[in-house]
Amino acid sequence: MRELYPIFFLVITIFAFFLNLFGLMKLIPLYVTLPLFFISIYITLLSMTNRNTKSYRRLR
Repeated sequence: MRELYPIFFLVITIFAFFLNLFGLMKLIPLYVTLPLFFISIYITLLSMTNRNTKSYRRLR
Protein backbone atom coordinates (compact mmCIF):
# COMPACT_ATOMS: atom_id res chain seq x y z
CA MET A 1 0.00 0.00 0.00
CA ARG A 2 2.85 2.35 0.83
CA GLU A 3 4.15 2.09 -2.75
CA LEU A 4 0.86 3.45 -4.07
CA TYR A 5 0.99 6.71 -2.10
CA PRO A 6 3.17 8.62 -4.62
CA ILE A 7 0.93 7.51 -7.50
CA PHE A 8 -2.20 8.48 -5.57
CA PHE A 9 -0.80 11.90 -4.67
CA LEU A 10 0.38 12.41 -8.25
CA VAL A 11 -3.18 11.85 -9.47
CA ILE A 12 -4.42 14.34 -6.87
CA THR A 13 -1.81 16.86 -8.08
CA ILE A 14 -2.95 16.47 -11.68
CA PHE A 15 -6.56 16.96 -10.58
CA ALA A 16 -5.56 20.05 -8.57
CA PHE A 17 -3.70 21.40 -11.62
CA PHE A 18 -6.81 21.22 -13.77
CA LEU A 19 -8.85 22.69 -10.94
CA ASN A 20 -6.30 25.53 -10.84
CA LEU A 21 -6.80 26.08 -14.57
CA PHE A 22 -10.49 26.57 -13.85
CA GLY A 23 -9.45 29.07 -11.22
CA LEU A 24 -7.32 30.95 -13.73
CA MET A 25 -10.35 31.11 -16.04
CA LYS A 26 -12.25 32.61 -13.07
CA LEU A 27 -14.73 29.74 -12.87
CA ILE A 28 -13.59 28.87 -9.34
CA PRO A 29 -12.03 31.39 -6.93
CA LEU A 30 -8.22 31.34 -6.93
CA TYR A 31 -8.06 31.57 -3.15
CA VAL A 32 -9.58 28.07 -3.11
CA THR A 33 -7.63 26.45 -5.94
CA LEU A 34 -4.12 27.76 -5.28
CA PRO A 35 -3.75 26.41 -1.73
CA LEU A 36 -5.10 23.03 -2.86
CA PHE A 37 -2.63 22.95 -5.72
CA PHE A 38 0.41 23.84 -3.63
CA ILE A 39 -0.56 21.50 -0.79
CA SER A 40 -0.96 18.65 -3.27
CA ILE A 41 2.45 19.40 -4.79
CA TYR A 42 4.01 19.47 -1.32
CA ILE A 43 2.44 16.17 -0.26
CA THR A 44 3.41 14.53 -3.57
CA LEU A 45 7.05 15.57 -3.22
CA LEU A 46 7.04 14.59 0.43
CA SER A 47 5.71 11.12 -0.35
CA MET A 48 8.26 10.61 -3.12
CA THR A 49 11.25 11.64 -1.01
CA ASN A 50 10.17 10.17 2.32
CA ARG A 51 12.74 7.86 3.85
CA ASN A 52 12.03 5.23 6.45
CA THR A 53 14.20 6.38 9.32
CA LYS A 54 13.24 4.31 12.32
CA SER A 55 16.34 4.87 14.42
CA TYR A 56 17.71 8.26 15.24
CA ARG A 57 21.26 8.55 16.52
CA ARG A 58 22.65 11.61 18.11
CA LEU A 59 25.91 13.01 16.92
CA ARG A 60 28.48 13.11 19.67
